[in-house]
Amino acid sequence: MVIDQFGGPEVFQAREMDRPEAGPGELLVRVICAGTNPVDAKMRQNADWAGLAPPLVLGQDASGIVESVGPGVTGFSPGDEVYYMDELFGNTMGTYAEYNAVPARLVAHKPPSLSHEQAAAVPLAGGTAWEAIVRRMQVRPGETVLIHGGAGGVGSFAVQFAKAAGARVLATAGARNQDVIRQLGADVAIDYSAEDFAEVALRETGGKGVDATFDTVGGDLIRRSLPATRPFGRLACILTPEGTLGGLSSRNQTLHGIFVMREAERLRDMSAAFEQGLARPLIGEVMPLEQVSRAHERLDSGHGTGKLILRVAEG
Repeated sequence: MVIDQFGGPEVFQAREMDRPEAGPGELLVRVICAGTNPVDAKMRQNADWAGLAPPLVLGQDASGIVESVGPGVTGFSPGDEVYYMDELFGNTMGTYAEYNAVPARLVAHKPPSLSHEQAAAVPLAGGTAWEAIVRRMQVRPGETVLIHGGAGGVGSFAVQFAKAAGARVLATAGARNQDVIRQLGADVAIDYSAEDFAEVALRETGGKGVDATFDTVGGDLIRRSLPATRPFGRLACILTPEGTLGGLSSRNQTLHGIFVMREAERLRDMSAAFEQGLARPLIGEVMPLEQVSRAHERLDSGHGTGKLILRVAEG
């Protein structure tokens, strides 16, 4: 699915193109399913910031089968089931296609317990949550964690990873997703439209504040979360926070900005959580590749539960 110009969801066009080749250090993957992410919609609107210009094939997440192995690549063979997050900057041939040539250093073997639909939902959203919860904030057993947007793509993984780490999890979501975040493992479900999350967090921690806060939504939530997070606590966000963060220093808090880098090691690390049954992707809908415009309409709305997955081929 190609875009010849930046714009709305209607700019996608189905087109036959030459099949790519696996160059040195690359794998050629037959894509079975491709994940969609908010950054895809941002790039569709304008990707100048990523050094890209139309025509473009968007898409970064994929699960599929190795078709061929390029020179210098070891550890993979044709027929292997794999999943990965492709390069962001300078990449004009993404995963919204039947075949994708990808650097082997970004690719991991697909967890056997995950379907291709599930695996395509993991790399960017799951990797972002893993980076925040496990690597950066290093959530530990017995801690209390507040997660904003617990029913979304990133937030749904974050709830599960924090729970798997042994934490008590408070998660926010809209009224219709309260049961969803409870099923994901949240100990306390907060309806952000009806409750003050800071009041709930302080009440649930006896006035001390949570040990760690992860914001997947944006706006001024980090600013509003400072008094709900304990002194010397940790916060993380995936979007630039709005407002004055003056309380951060006086409370000796640490704020982590999360921009997930492309790598296979994180995918291999996460695989253990899936194989042990500690986490599962939350999928909102699976639709044919030809309906990518509909998927992007959902992405543009900023609402929805779980991940939207594009089925490219049978596998």
